Amino acid sequence: MNIVITPGALSGAVRVPASKSAAHRLLICAALADGPTRIAISALNRDIEATADCLRALGAGIKATAGGLAVSPIAGIPDNPLLDCGESGSTLRFLLPVAAALGAGITFTGRGRLPQRPNAPLVEALRKHGAKIDNDLLPMAVSGPLAGGRWTLPGDVSSQYVTGLLFALPLLADDSEIGLTTPLASAAYVDMTLQALRQFGITVGPTASGWRVPGNQRYHTPGEAAVEGDWSAAAFWLAANALGADIAVKGVDEDSVQGDRAVADLLGRPSIDATHVPDLVPALAVAAANLPQRTVITGAARLRLKESDRLQTVADLLSALGHGVTVTEDGLVIDGGRPKPCDAPVRTVDGANDHRIVMAAAVAAACADRPVRILGAQAVEKSYPDFFRDFIKLGGNAHVEHAGG
Repeated sequence: MNIVITPGALSGAVRVPASKSAAHRLLICAALADGPTRIAISALNRDIEATADCLRALGAGIKATAGGLAVSPIAGIPDNPLLDCGESGSTLRFLLPVAAALGAGITFTGRGRLPQRPNAPLVEALRKHGAKIDNDLLPMAVSGPLAGGRWTLPGDVSSQYVTGLLFALPLLADDSEIGLTTPLASAAYVDMTLQALRQFGITVGPTASGWRVPGNQRYHTPGEAAVEGDWSAAAFWLAANALGADIAVKGVDEDSVQGDRAVADLLGRPSIDATHVPDLVPALAVAAANLPQRTVITGAARLRLKESDRLQTVADLLSALGHGVTVTEDGLVIDGGRPKPCDAPVRTVDGANDHRIVMAAAVAAACADRPVRILGAQAVEKSYPDFFRDFIKLGGNAHVEHAGG
Protein backbone atom coordinates (compact mmCIF):
# COMPACT_ATOMS: atom_id res chain seq x y z
CA MET A 1 0.00 0.00 0.00
CA ASN A 2 1.37 3.39 -1.03
CA ILE A 3 0.14 6.60 0.58
CA VAL A 4 0.49 10.11 -0.79
CA ILE A 5 0.61 12.94 1.73
CA THR A 6 0.00 16.56 0.78
CA PRO A 7 1.64 19.01 3.19
CA GLY A 8 -0.65 20.62 5.74
CA ALA A 9 -0.85 21.55 9.40
CA LEU A 10 -1.49 18.88 12.04
CA SER A 11 -3.36 19.80 15.20
CA GLY A 12 -5.63 18.30 17.83
CA ALA A 13 -5.31 15.53 20.38
CA VAL A 14 -4.21 11.94 19.87
CA ARG A 15 -4.15 8.97 22.25
CA VAL A 16 -1.22 6.68 21.53
CA PRO A 17 -1.61 2.90 21.46
CA ALA A 18 -0.42 0.47 24.10
CA SER A 19 3.30 -0.14 24.43
CA LYS A 20 4.19 -3.31 22.58
CA SER A 21 7.31 -3.59 24.74
CA ALA A 22 5.20 -3.66 27.89
CA ALA A 23 2.61 -5.97 26.32
CA HIS A 24 5.20 -8.62 25.37
CA ARG A 25 6.46 -8.69 28.95
CA LEU A 26 3.09 -8.89 30.67
CA LEU A 27 1.83 -11.59 28.31
CA ILE A 28 4.87 -13.80 28.93
CA CYS A 29 4.67 -13.36 32.70
CA ALA A 30 0.94 -14.14 32.63
CA ALA A 31 1.50 -17.29 30.57
CA LEU A 32 4.05 -18.51 33.14
CA ALA A 33 1.92 -17.62 36.16
CA ASP A 34 0.01 -19.77 38.63
CA GLY A 35 -3.44 -18.55 37.64
CA PRO A 36 -5.37 -16.47 35.10
CA THR A 37 -4.58 -12.81 34.48
CA ARG A 38 -6.68 -10.13 32.83
CA ILE A 39 -4.49 -7.70 30.88
CA ALA A 40 -5.97 -4.32 30.02
CA ILE A 41 -4.64 -3.18 26.66
CA SER A 42 -5.94 -0.41 24.42
CA ALA A 43 -4.84 -1.82 21.07
CA LEU A 44 -3.08 -4.78 19.50
CA ASN A 45 -0.56 -4.91 16.67
CA ARG A 46 1.28 -7.56 14.71
CA ASP A 47 4.17 -7.89 17.16
CA ILE A 48 1.89 -8.28 20.19
CA GLU A 49 -0.20 -10.79 18.27
CA ALA A 50 2.97 -12.73 17.40
CA THR A 51 3.82 -13.12 21.09
CA ALA A 52 0.23 -14.10 21.92
CA ASP A 53 0.19 -16.70 19.13
CA CYS A 54 3.50 -18.20 20.29
CA LEU A 55 2.23 -18.47 23.86
CA ARG A 56 -0.94 -20.13 22.60
CA ALA A 57 1.24 -22.62 20.72
CA LEU A 58 2.99 -23.38 24.03
CA GLY A 59 -0.37 -24.17 25.64
CA ALA A 60 -1.48 -20.87 27.15
CA GLY A 61 -5.06 -19.71 26.73
CA ILE A 62 -5.33 -16.14 25.44
CA LYS A 63 -8.72 -14.69 24.55
CA ALA A 64 -9.78 -11.20 23.55
CA THR A 65 -12.04 -9.37 26.01
CA ALA A 66 -13.82 -6.02 25.86
CA GLY A 67 -10.88 -4.32 27.57
CA GLY A 68 -7.93 -6.40 26.48
CA LEU A 69 -6.84 -10.02 26.88
CA ALA A 70 -7.62 -12.83 29.31
CA VAL A 71 -4.63 -15.13 29.79
CA SER A 72 -4.74 -18.66 31.21
CA PRO A 73 -1.25 -19.97 32.01
CA ILE A 74 0.56 -22.77 30.21
CA ALA A 75 -0.77 -26.02 31.63
CA GLY A 76 1.02 -28.48 29.37
CA ILE A 77 3.13 -28.01 26.26
CA PRO A 78 1.80 -29.74 23.12
CA ASP A 79 4.08 -32.11 21.23
CA ASN A 80 6.57 -30.35 18.95
CA PRO A 81 4.92 -26.92 18.88
CA LEU A 82 5.81 -24.44 16.14
CA LEU A 83 6.25 -20.85 17.32
CA ASP A 84 5.88 -18.33 14.50
CA CYS A 85 7.45 -15.06 15.69
CA GLY A 86 6.39 -13.12 12.60
CA GLU A 87 8.80 -10.19 12.31
CA SER A 88 9.11 -9.67 16.07
CA GLY A 89 12.66 -9.87 17.40
CA SER A 90 11.37 -9.38 20.94
CA THR A 91 9.10 -12.42 20.63
CA LEU A 92 11.95 -14.64 19.47
CA ARG A 93 14.61 -13.50 21.92
CA PHE A 94 12.29 -13.40 24.92
CA LEU A 95 10.84 -16.86 24.32
CA LEU A 96 13.99 -18.69 23.19
CA PRO A 97 15.38 -19.02 26.76
CA VAL A 98 11.88 -19.73 28.11
CA ALA A 99 11.50 -22.60 25.65
CA ALA A 100 14.82 -24.08 26.74
CA ALA A 101 13.85 -23.71 30.41
CA LEU A 102 10.54 -25.49 29.81
CA GLY A 103 12.53 -28.38 28.31
CA ALA A 104 10.23 -29.45 25.51
CA GLY A 105 11.25 -29.69 21.85
CA ILE A 106 10.09 -26.44 20.25
CA THR A 107 10.66 -24.98 16.78
CA PHE A 108 10.85 -21.24 16.11
CA THR A 109 10.23 -19.60 12.77
CA GLY A 110 9.67 -16.08 11.45
CA ARG A 111 9.68 -13.87 8.38
CA GLY A 112 10.76 -10.52 6.99
CA ARG A 113 14.29 -9.68 8.15
CA LEU A 114 13.92 -11.71 11.35
CA PRO A 115 15.56 -14.88 9.92
CA GLN A 116 18.67 -12.77 9.20
CA ARG A 117 18.82 -10.95 12.54
CA PRO A 118 21.58 -12.27 14.85
CA ASN A 119 21.04 -14.40 17.95
CA ALA A 120 24.49 -15.98 18.33
CA PRO A 121 25.49 -14.56 21.76
CA LEU A 122 22.22 -15.74 23.32
CA VAL A 123 22.30 -19.13 21.58
CA GLU A 124 25.91 -19.70 22.67
CA ALA A 125 25.05 -18.90 26.29
CA LEU A 126 22.06 -21.25 26.23
CA ARG A 127 24.13 -24.06 24.74
CA LYS A 128 26.75 -23.67 27.46
CA HIS A 129 24.00 -24.30 30.00
CA GLY A 130 22.66 -27.46 28.40
CA ALA A 131 20.19 -26.31 25.77
CA LYS A 132 20.17 -28.03 22.39
CA ILE A 133 19.73 -25.51 19.58
CA ASP A 134 20.38 -26.51 15.99
CA ASN A 135 21.03 -23.07 14.49
CA ASP A 136 21.87 -19.47 15.34
CA LEU A 137 19.32 -18.16 12.85
CA LEU A 138 15.70 -19.02 12.12
CA PRO A 139 14.32 -21.59 11.76
CA MET A 140 15.59 -22.97 15.08
CA ALA A 141 14.79 -26.16 16.98
CA VAL A 142 15.23 -25.80 20.75
CA SER A 143 15.07 -28.20 23.67
CA GLY A 144 16.28 -28.37 27.27
CA PRO A 145 16.96 -29.10 29.98
CA LEU A 146 18.58 -25.82 30.97
CA ALA A 147 20.88 -25.46 33.99
CA GLY A 148 21.48 -22.39 36.13
CA GLY A 149 24.82 -20.99 37.19
CA ARG A 150 26.93 -18.14 35.86
CA TRP A 151 25.75 -16.57 32.59
CA THR A 152 27.92 -14.19 30.55
CA LEU A 153 26.57 -11.94 27.81
CA PRO A 154 27.61 -8.75 26.01
CA GLY A 155 25.43 -5.84 27.05
CA ASP A 156 25.85 -3.75 23.93
CA VAL A 157 24.40 -6.14 21.32
CA SER A 158 20.78 -6.51 22.43
CA SER A 159 19.04 -5.94 25.75
CA GLN A 160 16.52 -8.51 24.49
CA TYR A 161 19.00 -11.29 25.31
CA VAL A 162 19.06 -10.18 28.94
CA THR A 163 15.28 -9.94 29.11
CA GLY A 164 14.88 -13.47 27.74
CA LEU A 165 17.17 -14.86 30.43
CA LEU A 166 15.43 -12.88 33.15
CA PHE A 167 12.14 -14.53 32.17
CA ALA A 168 13.63 -18.04 32.04
CA LEU A 169 16.10 -18.28 34.92
CA PRO A 170 13.56 -18.06 37.78
CA LEU A 171 12.05 -21.32 36.42
CA LEU A 172 15.30 -23.30 36.89
CA ALA A 173 16.12 -25.44 39.91
CA ASP A 174 19.45 -23.70 40.54
CA ASP A 175 20.29 -20.08 41.22
CA SER A 176 21.78 -18.04 38.39
CA GLU A 177 23.83 -14.91 37.92
CA ILE A 178 23.97 -12.82 34.75
CA GLY A 179 27.21 -10.95 34.16
CA LEU A 180 27.66 -8.42 31.36
CA THR A 181 31.01 -8.18 29.59
CA THR A 182 30.24 -4.77 28.03
CA PRO A 183 28.08 -1.85 29.20
CA LEU A 184 24.34 -2.37 28.84
CA ALA A 185 22.70 -0.49 25.96
CA SER A 186 18.96 0.26 25.99
CA ALA A 187 19.01 -0.24 29.74
CA ALA A 188 15.46 1.06 30.16
CA TYR A 189 14.11 -2.03 28.38
CA VAL A 190 15.64 -4.22 31.08
CA ASP A 191 14.08 -1.91 33.67
CA MET A 192 10.71 -2.62 32.03
CA THR A 193 11.39 -6.35 32.33
CA LEU A 194 12.28 -6.08 36.00
CA GLN A 195 9.12 -4.05 36.62
CA ALA A 196 6.97 -6.76 34.98
CA LEU A 197 8.72 -9.51 36.94
CA ARG A 198 8.05 -7.69 40.22
CA GLN A 199 4.36 -7.47 39.31
CA PHE A 200 4.32 -11.26 39.08
CA GLY A 201 6.25 -11.88 42.29
CA ILE A 202 9.65 -12.73 40.81
CA THR A 203 12.75 -11.64 42.73
CA VAL A 204 15.85 -10.44 40.89
CA GLY A 205 18.75 -8.72 42.63
CA PRO A 206 21.39 -6.40 41.15
CA THR A 207 25.11 -7.23 41.18
CA ALA A 208 28.14 -5.18 40.21
CA SER A 209 28.00 -6.43 36.61
CA GLY A 210 24.46 -7.72 36.20
CA TRP A 211 21.79 -9.55 38.19
CA ARG A 212 21.35 -12.47 40.59
CA VAL A 213 18.31 -14.63 39.88
CA PRO A 214 17.23 -17.18 42.51
CA GLY A 215 15.92 -20.44 41.09
CA ASN A 216 12.79 -22.39 42.05
CA GLN A 217 10.60 -19.32 41.82
CA ARG A 218 6.97 -19.24 40.72
CA TYR A 219 5.22 -16.53 38.80
CA HIS A 220 2.22 -15.39 40.87
CA THR A 221 -0.56 -13.65 39.01
CA PRO A 222 -1.66 -10.24 40.30
CA GLY A 223 -5.06 -11.02 38.78
CA GLU A 224 -5.05 -7.88 36.67
CA ALA A 225 -2.37 -5.88 34.89
CA ALA A 226 -2.49 -2.93 32.50
CA VAL A 227 -0.33 -2.10 29.50
CA GLU A 228 0.76 1.54 29.53
CA GLY A 229 0.82 3.83 26.51
CA ASP A 230 3.73 3.73 24.10
CA TRP A 231 6.34 6.49 24.26
CA SER A 232 7.92 5.11 21.08
CA ALA A 233 4.70 5.94 19.23
CA ALA A 234 4.30 9.26 21.01
CA ALA A 235 7.75 10.26 19.72
CA PHE A 236 6.45 10.72 16.18
CA TRP A 237 3.73 13.14 17.24
CA LEU A 238 6.20 15.04 19.41
CA ALA A 239 8.54 15.23 16.43
CA ALA A 240 5.62 16.61 14.42
CA ASN A 241 5.23 19.31 17.08
CA ALA A 242 8.90 20.19 16.62
CA LEU A 243 8.09 20.63 12.92
CA GLY A 244 5.26 23.07 13.66
CA ALA A 245 2.27 20.90 14.53
CA ASP A 246 0.09 21.48 17.59
CA ILE A 247 -0.70 18.01 18.91
CA ALA A 248 -1.68 17.10 22.47
CA VAL A 249 -0.36 13.57 23.09
CA LYS A 250 -2.55 11.54 25.45
CA GLY A 251 -2.20 8.12 27.08
CA VAL A 252 1.45 8.13 28.15
CA ASP A 253 2.78 7.99 31.69
CA GLU A 254 5.17 10.83 32.50
CA ASP A 255 6.77 8.61 35.17
CA SER A 256 7.18 5.58 32.88
CA VAL A 257 10.42 3.61 32.91
CA GLN A 258 10.28 3.48 29.09
CA GLY A 259 13.53 4.92 27.79
CA ASP A 260 11.81 6.64 24.87
CA ARG A 261 10.23 9.04 27.36
CA ALA A 262 13.46 11.00 26.79
CA VAL A 263 12.25 12.15 23.36
CA ALA A 264 11.08 15.56 24.58
CA ASP A 265 14.52 16.29 26.03
CA LEU A 266 16.39 15.15 22.91
CA LEU A 267 14.41 16.95 20.21
CA GLY A 268 16.41 19.86 18.87
CA ARG A 269 19.75 18.94 20.39
CA PRO A 270 22.73 19.30 18.04
CA SER A 271 24.38 16.22 19.55
CA ILE A 272 22.36 13.09 20.41
CA ASP A 273 23.68 9.87 21.96
CA ALA A 274 21.14 7.19 20.98
CA THR A 275 22.81 4.34 22.88
CA HIS A 276 19.82 3.86 25.18
CA VAL A 277 17.08 5.11 22.81
CA PRO A 278 17.81 3.70 19.34
CA ASP A 279 14.12 3.50 18.39
CA LEU A 280 13.88 7.30 18.64
CA VAL A 281 16.37 7.92 15.85
CA PRO A 282 13.89 8.08 12.92
CA ALA A 283 11.67 10.60 14.74
CA LEU A 284 14.61 12.66 15.99
CA ALA A 285 16.22 12.64 12.55
CA VAL A 286 13.23 14.04 10.64
CA ALA A 287 12.87 16.80 13.23
CA ALA A 288 16.59 17.60 13.03
CA ALA A 289 16.52 17.79 9.24
CA ASN A 290 14.33 20.88 9.37
CA LEU A 291 16.43 22.79 11.90
CA PRO A 292 18.99 25.39 10.73
CA GLN A 293 21.87 23.46 12.28
CA ARG A 294 24.03 20.38 11.95
CA THR A 295 22.88 17.47 14.14
CA VAL A 296 25.16 14.55 14.99
CA ILE A 297 23.55 11.30 16.16
CA THR A 298 25.87 8.64 17.66
CA GLY A 299 25.53 5.34 19.52
CA ALA A 300 23.14 3.87 16.97
CA ALA A 301 25.13 1.12 15.21
CA ARG A 302 22.62 -1.51 16.37
CA LEU A 303 20.01 0.11 14.10
CA ARG A 304 21.61 -1.72 11.17
CA LEU A 305 20.04 -4.92 12.56
CA LYS A 306 16.42 -3.77 12.88
CA GLU A 307 13.50 -4.29 10.49
CA SER A 308 15.70 -2.48 7.99
CA ASP A 309 19.25 -1.17 8.13
CA ARG A 310 17.71 1.76 9.91
CA LEU A 311 20.74 4.04 9.65
CA GLN A 312 20.72 3.69 5.88
CA THR A 313 16.95 3.84 5.50
CA VAL A 314 16.69 6.97 7.67
CA ALA A 315 19.41 8.54 5.50
CA ASP A 316 17.54 7.48 2.34
CA LEU A 317 14.34 8.99 3.75
CA LEU A 318 16.00 12.35 4.47
CA SER A 319 17.75 12.39 1.11
CA ALA A 320 14.46 11.69 -0.68
CA LEU A 321 12.97 14.70 1.08
CA GLY A 322 15.87 16.89 -0.06
CA HIS A 323 17.95 17.03 3.11
CA GLY A 324 21.70 16.54 3.47
CA VAL A 325 22.73 13.53 5.54
CA THR A 326 25.78 11.32 5.96
CA VAL A 327 25.82 7.81 7.45
CA THR A 328 28.67 7.21 9.90
CA GLU A 329 29.87 4.03 11.58
CA ASP A 330 27.42 4.42 14.45
CA GLY A 331 25.03 7.17 13.48
CA LEU A 332 24.11 10.07 11.24
CA VAL A 333 25.26 13.59 10.49
CA ILE A 334 22.30 15.70 9.40
CA ASP A 335 22.73 19.10 7.77
CA GLY A 336 19.41 20.70 8.55
CA GLY A 337 17.57 23.50 6.84
CA ARG A 338 15.44 24.00 3.77
CA PRO A 339 15.25 21.02 1.39
CA LYS A 340 17.22 21.03 -1.84
CA PRO A 341 15.23 21.84 -5.00
CA CYS A 342 13.47 18.99 -6.74
CA ASP A 343 12.02 18.82 -10.27
CA ALA A 344 9.54 16.02 -9.53
CA PRO A 345 6.00 17.08 -8.55
CA VAL A 346 5.98 14.39 -5.85
CA ARG A 347 8.85 13.20 -3.67
CA THR A 348 8.96 9.43 -3.07
CA VAL A 349 10.14 7.67 0.10
CA ASP A 350 10.66 3.91 0.37
CA GLY A 351 9.19 2.73 3.68
CA ALA A 352 11.61 -0.26 3.58
CA ASN A 353 9.00 -2.50 5.26
CA ASP A 354 9.89 -0.68 8.48
CA HIS A 355 7.12 0.78 10.62
CA ARG A 356 9.31 3.49 12.13
CA ILE A 357 10.58 4.67 8.75
CA VAL A 358 7.00 4.99 7.48
CA MET A 359 5.82 6.97 10.51
CA ALA A 360 8.86 9.25 10.38
CA ALA A 361 8.23 9.86 6.68
CA ALA A 362 4.60 10.75 7.34
CA VAL A 363 5.27 13.41 9.98
CA ALA A 364 8.05 14.86 7.80
CA ALA A 365 5.74 14.87 4.76
CA ALA A 366 3.20 17.02 6.59
CA CYS A 367 5.63 19.97 6.36
CA ALA A 368 7.46 19.01 3.16
CA ASP A 369 7.84 21.34 0.17
CA ARG A 370 5.53 19.23 -2.03
CA PRO A 371 3.46 16.02 -1.82
CA VAL A 372 5.27 12.88 -0.64
CA ARG A 373 4.57 9.31 -1.71
CA ILE A 374 5.40 6.66 0.92
CA LEU A 375 5.91 3.16 -0.46
CA GLY A 376 4.85 0.21 1.68
CA ALA A 377 2.94 2.29 4.22
CA GLN A 378 1.20 -0.82 5.59
CA ALA A 379 4.34 -1.50 7.65
CA VAL A 380 2.80 0.60 10.45
CA GLU A 381 0.67 -2.43 11.34
CA LYS A 382 3.68 -3.88 13.13
CA SER A 383 3.37 -1.41 16.00
CA TYR A 384 0.68 1.23 15.30
CA PRO A 385 -2.09 -0.03 12.97
CA ASP A 386 -4.18 3.13 13.45
CA PHE A 387 -1.34 5.55 12.72
CA PHE A 388 -2.75 6.91 9.46
CA ARG A 389 -6.26 7.04 10.87
CA ASP A 390 -4.92 9.23 13.67
CA PHE A 391 -2.86 11.24 11.16
CA ILE A 392 -6.02 12.09 9.20
CA LYS A 393 -7.98 12.90 12.39
CA LEU A 394 -5.26 15.44 13.18
CA GLY A 395 -5.90 17.12 9.85
CA GLY A 396 -3.34 15.28 7.77
CA ASN A 397 -3.95 15.09 4.03
CA ALA A 398 -3.28 11.45 3.14
CA HIS A 399 -4.80 9.14 0.60
CA VAL A 400 -4.07 5.61 -0.55
CA GLU A 401 -2.61 5.50 -4.02
CA HIS A 402 -4.21 2.73 -6.01
CA ALA A 403 -2.67 1.05 -9.01
CA GLY A 404 -2.54 3.44 -11.92
CA GLY A 405 -2.66 6.65 -9.94
